[in-house]
Amino acid sequence: MLKIKRILAGVLACAMCFGVVGCGKDDESSSHVDQVEVPDAESIEAIPEGADANLEWLSYFDLNPVQDEESSAELKLFQQKGGSITYTRTTSMNKFQKLAARVISDDPPDIFWYEQGMTFPANCMQNMFQPVDSIVDFDSALWSNVKESADQFVLNGQHYVAPISFNMTSILTYDADRIEELGMDDPYELYLDGEWDWDAMKEIMDAWVAEGTEETPRTGVNGWFHTFIFRTTGETIIKLDSETGKYVNNIYNPELERAANWLYDISKEGLVNTQWFGDCGEAFQANVLFYSMGPWASTGSAHTPDETENWKNVLIPRDPNSDEYYYGLDTTAYMWVAGSEKKDAVRCWLECAKLANTDQSYLEIAKQKFFVNNPNWTDEMWELAYNPQANDIITVVNDPGYGISTLLSDNDSATNDTLEAVIPYLYSSVSKTDENGAQMTWAQLRDGYNNTINSELNIFNDKLEAFTNK
Repeated sequence: MLKIKRILAGVLACAMCFGVVGCGKDDESSSHVDQVEVPDAESIEAIPEGADANLEWLSYFDLNPVQDEESSAELKLFQQKGGSITYTRTTSMNKFQKLAARVISDDPPDIFWYEQGMTFPANCMQNMFQPVDSIVDFDSALWSNVKESADQFVLNGQHYVAPISFNMTSILTYDADRIEELGMDDPYELYLDGEWDWDAMKEIMDAWVAEGTEETPRTGVNGWFHTFIFRTTGETIIKLDSETGKYVNNIYNPELERAANWLYDISKEGLVNTQWFGDCGEAFQANVLFYSMGPWASTGSAHTPDETENWKNVLIPRDPNSDEYYYGLDTTAYMWVAGSEKKDAVRCWLECAKLANTDQSYLEIAKQKFFVNNPNWTDEMWELAYNPQANDIITVVNDPGYGISTLLSDNDSATNDTLEAVIPYLYSSVSKTDENGAQMTWAQLRDGYNNTINSELNIFNDKLEAFTNK
């Protein structure tokens, strides 16, 4: 059975305070995505004759194929149902500003990309998007397997996000031959045995780095992994208080401090490489053992392993103090823009996208196409990286800190040296150094931003109360 247990980080409790029918205590802390028999393409109704079937897509990437690319399965199906998509270009930096201007001028596009940063709840509360309940039946065969996930995205009892699929944001890639040469247990096998945790990863990194020399130094890990180490504790910097319905500052949580101290220590010991590498191959050539990044960095003609390379994937290691395997996945979804009146076409697009990412026949086609360009990947690698919703080990932590305010949550608006908003900056910075070259401690970071977080949360909670009471 396909299922994902989800820690809602207080968001499900938020749904309850906004009018969703409450569940028991266990349902407040986790939910499941269970596979059901989904309908086929014939069950999706075509866009009615006379309805406007063209959707305007405002984004920084096109849903239509470019150059020699093949249309996606969802676009092909949507076109078969009478639909089409017009692309209006924006940039990742000004996407919300352009959207707001269009909505205010009563000239809205129709669909917009869901992103963790600022989409929900902040910009839903700014009336940029409208609920999807009139076009999505979460009790239907097509949508029921994401109903509890959709319940995370509720304001005033209405759903704003219809999850299409879930994606692996970061995964560890390594050269299995190197692990074997060290005489260490394979990380993927440790993962299958439930023994892949911080301690196991550090032991392997220590062994790898110890065999380096002054001429050929080695490091243990590079890439985007800091945030996920914090998430393995099951805690986030900002949480929702289920009793008051307000978001609260959780930065002094001892579990977060423990994760920060582990990251600080492995950095201090020289196990962390903070350079930028464009893909796994570059990192491995620089004698990095584990490369942490999205699957894009080890796929396609530019990044995929060749026949001489024995690469494997494994998840970020779990917290050794936890019985759960907490993780962070991205949600794929399309927002229905406020003011759009193309109800039939938006409904059809969402159904086509959901089916193409749910039905096993579509998934198998996508998998086979993947292996054409990545013949040296294994089935196990693909399942871990591209089919996370089939993983019944993961308990997903959803971090509300990425949707609170521009200062806290929006990297695209950041003006600091690293171009990171406060929340992502805090997660990533215990491996960084200050202007004097000194490594920053969690206590320094935490104390330095505590008042900022409190101030932003006070403003946000006032807006939240006004939105729910209007």
